Amino acid sequence: MTAIAEGRAYRKVINSWCMYDWANSGFATTIMAAMFPPFYRSLATNAGLSEGNATAAWAYTTSGGLLAVALLAPILGAISDHTGGKKWYVGAFMALGVVATGFFVLLGDQTYLLGSVLFILADIGFAGANIFYESLLPHIAAEGDIDRVSTRGYALGYVGGGILLVINVLWYMQPDLFFMPGTGFALRASFFSVAVWWAIFSIPLFRHVPEPAVVRVSGEALNPVRAGFGRLKRTFGQMRRYKQLLIFLAAFWIYNDGIGTIMKMATAYGDEIGISVTDMTIALIITQFVGIPFSFGFGWLARRLGTKRSILLALGVYGVISIAGFFMQTALHFYILAFMVGMVQGGSQALSRSLYGSMVPKSQSAEFFGFFSTSSKFAGIFGPLIFGIVSQLTGASRLSILSVIAFFIIGGLILTRVDEAEGRQVAAQEDIRVGLLPAA
Repeated sequence: MTAIAEGRAYRKVINSWCMYDWANSGFATTIMAAMFPPFYRSLATNAGLSEGNATAAWAYTTSGGLLAVALLAPILGAISDHTGGKKWYVGAFMALGVVATGFFVLLGDQTYLLGSVLFILADIGFAGANIFYESLLPHIAAEGDIDRVSTRGYALGYVGGGILLVINVLWYMQPDLFFMPGTGFALRASFFSVAVWWAIFSIPLFRHVPEPAVVRVSGEALNPVRAGFGRLKRTFGQMRRYKQLLIFLAAFWIYNDGIGTIMKMATAYGDEIGISVTDMTIALIITQFVGIPFSFGFGWLARRLGTKRSILLALGVYGVISIAGFFMQTALHFYILAFMVGMVQGGSQALSRSLYGSMVPKSQSAEFFGFFSTSSKFAGIFGPLIFGIVSQLTGASRLSILSVIAFFIIGGLILTRVDEAEGRQVAAQEDIRVGLLPAA
């Protein structure tokens, strides 16, 4: 194969992998962030819950989905490393998310408990598929290209999620122009469109991204479940060898909890203080399209400042967002904060993903990404949970949004202790030991 052909083949694989970010971002925008949280709160208040308790119910629902994924992910990651089939696991979890999201059309007045169940199932599908999707990253990205590939995925996610959100907002604001009988129908049609979008645009991943080779560990059990538990046990035992990875994980658990809390609670908080669904949705569209150039920009920034310093810069901006959120009063304020979130959300998460991937041995990528996802999901439970508890105790959410700043300060301080070069060296030594890389 010529160098040109090889380059084209590589770009095709990378673009196909990145398209999954495009595919599933509709769930992150329309369902997680923009339209479903206020809709859920309306179901809860129609059932008799107070404003503060309705926000708390949404916070507890998001925590429930995170907990379920946290319990499932590590063993599934270990099994997939033993048996292969990372793409199969992506497909299985994606199917769960797509089906559960499609069933959102069944939600009616006062059915917030059913809404909780369906959202938790859809969130399991969304987060579970991401574990195995992200575990493909170290296998497909060329050496030195992992930051660019990861940020490209996030940028395409912003495009895809943003386009679908614009369509959904138009349906909601002008349902008669699209032959829809009203806003309630438009909302449910929007939820269903997320499921269709997710399924269709996932196809390139399954068609064009190769399944990574399986690396068997000497003496490992043939039974995949036993081998999976064995790998998981070994991962926990080996983690002490990956000192820099552990330090990074501690930082990521904390600061990513803050990022996730802002993303999942923003519209519920805005709805509580009286900002209209239309204004909030327009603001989130701003977030999506601001995020496109800034995600690419963080890939450029990482090559000049370094990955770690670029993440720290993003966390500083998030701290300002948390403080400003406490004082937010109007739709204009919400727009400004949405712009600021768009500046840093994709870049911070993409670079976190690539920094972790660069310090993970390729021979155990799904196992380590399962641990990455599991540990962050367990840690991620606390942000929305604390948000909900403070909201219930105080009857409002202003102090809840202010408390999030602690996650960025503590996580950032721990991140400064990570030695990236040492972490990458240890991962390479493990791949050399199992024969995946040639000895130097």
